[in-house]
Amino acid sequence: MRIITLAGAALNTTPLDWENNQRVILGAIDSARQRGAMLLCLPELCITGYGCEDAFFMPSVRRMARRVLRDLLPATRGMVVSFGLPVMHQSALFNAACLVVDGQIAGFVAKRHLAGEGLHYEPRWFKPWPQGVRSEIELDGAEYPIGDISFRIGRAGDRIHLGFEICEDAWVATRPGAALARKGADIIFNPSASHFAFQKLQTRKGFVIEGSRAFGVTYVYSNLLGNEAGRAIYDGGVLIASGGTLLAAGPRLGLELFSVCETPVDIDATRQARARLASFEPALATDHSVVDVAFDWSAAATPAAPLHPPPPGLSDARLHGAWEHGPDVKEEEFARAVSLALFDYLRKSRSSGFVVSLSGGADSSACCALAWIMAKRAWTELGPKELAQRLRLDAEPASLEALMPTLLRTIYQSTRNSSQVTSDAARSLASGVHSRHLEFDVDGLVASYIALGEQAVGRPLSWERDDLALQNIQARARGPSAWIVTNLAGALLLTTSNRSEAAVGYATMDGDTCGGLAPLGGIDKAFLRHWLRWMESTGPQGVGPLLELRAVNVQQPTAELRPSDRHQTDENDLMPYDVLEAIEDAAIGQKQSPAEVLATLRARVNGSLADDPWRALNDENLKLWITRFFRLFCRNQWKRERYAPSFHLDDKNLDPKTWCRFPILSGGFERELRELQ
Repeated sequence: MRIITLAGAALNTTPLDWENNQRVILGAIDSARQRGAMLLCLPELCITGYGCEDAFFMPSVRRMARRVLRDLLPATRGMVVSFGLPVMHQSALFNAACLVVDGQIAGFVAKRHLAGEGLHYEPRWFKPWPQGVRSEIELDGAEYPIGDISFRIGRAGDRIHLGFEICEDAWVATRPGAALARKGADIIFNPSASHFAFQKLQTRKGFVIEGSRAFGVTYVYSNLLGNEAGRAIYDGGVLIASGGTLLAAGPRLGLELFSVCETPVDIDATRQARARLASFEPALATDHSVVDVAFDWSAAATPAAPLHPPPPGLSDARLHGAWEHGPDVKEEEFARAVSLALFDYLRKSRSSGFVVSLSGGADSSACCALAWIMAKRAWTELGPKELAQRLRLDAEPASLEALMPTLLRTIYQSTRNSSQVTSDAARSLASGVHSRHLEFDVDGLVASYIALGEQAVGRPLSWERDDLALQNIQARARGPSAWIVTNLAGALLLTTSNRSEAAVGYATMDGDTCGGLAPLGGIDKAFLRHWLRWMESTGPQGVGPLLELRAVNVQQPTAELRPSDRHQTDENDLMPYDVLEAIEDAAIGQKQSPAEVLATLRARVNGSLADDPWRALNDENLKLWITRFFRLFCRNQWKRERYAPSFHLDDKNLDPKTWCRFPILSGGFERELRELQ
């Protein structure tokens, strides 16, 4: 029996924030040491941050990464730790994991398979390392092995074989783990930067658990945590498996700066299990890709005192919740992922709080609810002292209620077309989340702009002739007041548009699209309305419901830009939101043509039950809405190019900068739409 303790860490890093990243890494190393861990896997590119974009090309960035690596070496005495950083070799840039053993660099493993789809753009910066190639790299006057290598760590007769699959390496069919298994690897480290998406955890668990079984190894997966660079959310979630069994799983979507997950493993038992695998065929020839590194495992077995005071962390009991095993996992994930992203965006942008133009409708109310969840989670998970430090507050808040007016300002801006219903709903919700609530009457501003328009065209403006202009000027008249409140507070204005509106351009540029961040830009309106009802009745575990949302949920969504006698609703302007979501999923998510979308929707209608509203839809409805969707989608790509940054939540994202690219000018599927009729 050969027992060792190994660990993985989730780290909340920031691109190019050298001192913060170093502190977080040191905290994770010290925490792992106190837990008795001898081996520690840190996430991909953790020294620089994963989202450095074209800054990876800057020589100064690579030089600083090496300096930070050297500074971190003493903290690894008596341990084996992997660090992620970019390295330049033979005029090519590589995404590398540096293995450090007992304070000394042992070598660099270069990533073989680069992530180049969706959010990821690694081939723009890095080169893939070829299979089976080893080279030598010179850094600061010393030479180290680099490439497709693994490490035998220890002394003769007491060595542990460690290899790497770096993030995408584990997601491809030709995983490096198979070759590592033939070489006799005992442990595989997977340092990752794997972004959050709904239900993605099951896929991760699959390759970790199956990799440990098929390769006959102990598999350690580490990941980034939080909103690292603005759009992607990383959910942490360290996983450790051996022989096809998940041994340990770290928390996900927490507000801590790091979390460490460790477990003891019997290396002899792992080897015996691999020996019993009929599929195991060892590579018996001499292999120069294996690097021998001296290390005294017996000296590493006793936890040492921490070398550095770690950043504030959290106990396991406060990190692990039952929410991941409950019936509302998607609702919980949305609440936790976006509130975590908001918290990190707030502190990393050094903003004092958020401003929401609160209309009393679903979207702006959801933004308020998410800000409230963020604050309540931070108060509970971090405590007032740590919360004040993270947000750079002048003083420790006395209560969450006292803090909220600073963190959230809401503005209800009425015109003659606004109703008492939405005014009351906005006021009630603002009271429920304890925001600083303002009410402005902007009808005079609207009237003055209408007068300017009438002067320009030399005639009165009317709803029959000038509907769009009269609607939009109201939304745009609300922009300046929202911005001045934001600027005076040093805060961040949240854009309230959702993904369904972005798909069809149902938003006023420089009106309700005003803002620096769009927290709902990655989610569809159909789910959002469902989530708001869930928030009213249930809410996230540890946070609870927000009862004041009832006044919002009982309404039909409406922009309230036309006179009340015209009975404007969003769905009358567009189509039912669940139909819009279904068309969007088929057309954009599955890349279907108009005719294929019609076939998909027909199948849903025919498969629905008698009491399902879909059952009442006919081909005339479907063709009308499909045509409307495609035309509006194509005409409004220019709007999506201008929307504020949003968070990535699933594979239906419409962000043209990171996910869904589409021409601003196009033929608009006109031939396909004619044939649809």
